[in-house]
Amino acid sequence: MAVLSRPLKQLLAGQVVAMFNDKARGEAPVVRRPDGLFGPRSVAWRVHGDVTSMMVGGIAGLLLQMLHPAVLAGVWDHSNFRADMHGRLRRTARFIALTTYGSRDEAEAVMARVQAIHARVSGVLQDGTPYSANDPAALAWVHVTEAKSFLAAWRRYAEPGISLADQNRYFAEMAQVARALGADPVPASVAQADRLIKAMRPSLKCDARTREVARLVLKQPASMVLAEPLRAMTIHAGIDLLPYWARQMHGLHTPLPTVPLVRAGTLGVAELLRWTFR
Repeated sequence: MAVLSRPLKQLLAGQVVAMFNDKARGEAPVVRRPDGLFGPRSVAWRVHGDVTSMMVGGIAGLLLQMLHPAVLAGVWDHSNFRADMHGRLRRTARFIALTTYGSRDEAEAVMARVQAIHARVSGVLQDGTPYSANDPAALAWVHVTEAKSFLAAWRRYAEPGISLADQNRYFAEMAQVARALGADPVPASVAQADRLIKAMRPSLKCDARTREVARLVLKQPASMVLAEPLRAMTIHAGIDLLPYWARQMHGLHTPLPTVPLVRAGTLGVAELLRWTFR
């Protein structure tokens, strides 16, 4: 069995690594460094180390983020997402990997690059309201929805019994990155994150442009054949992870009878990938 499983592990690992690292750009998996922002004993290292739950949380986070008009406008007006959605998702994943596991110098460098990009992103919303990617409130929405979704996926598919203290510590750790990027307010606990999301809900909306971006995210084909079942399962799991009000806004529904199948299938994928990289 071990002889047969080794080639399968190598094949699966190679395709998953290729999903997140662009060989054409000379990218390789980020090496875990103990001298980074967080370190091996952090909750962030634990949560961000699981491929499946990060993909599920990433889908949910994107669907939440695009409900903010200014965040959506920045993507719509200043991004080539239609032609290179996979590249955009890959760059986001690499930012998370570098800020979580890279050295402090690597983390600070990638955050500086993102700030420089944000400085060039501004415009006017359809109702005439000016927007900027450096707007602290918009950055706060991107941050809180991302962190909330990653943690929710980790709880569902990896560590259901994670303590409230560790959940709060995760938000406190991730606040370092959010503050460095200029977000404000920045939640440092689960309760603060919930209050921020509740406070920002009245400013959210879903229109034709939101639905177009959501369609591209949800229909984005996998870059490799073996990755397609993983993509399809994590899409369904990401939708299922959304709060009810967000699914309603997007018009996305997971039929109740299929929910156990989606969750069991995603857990199976998660266990397969953990075996692959063990």
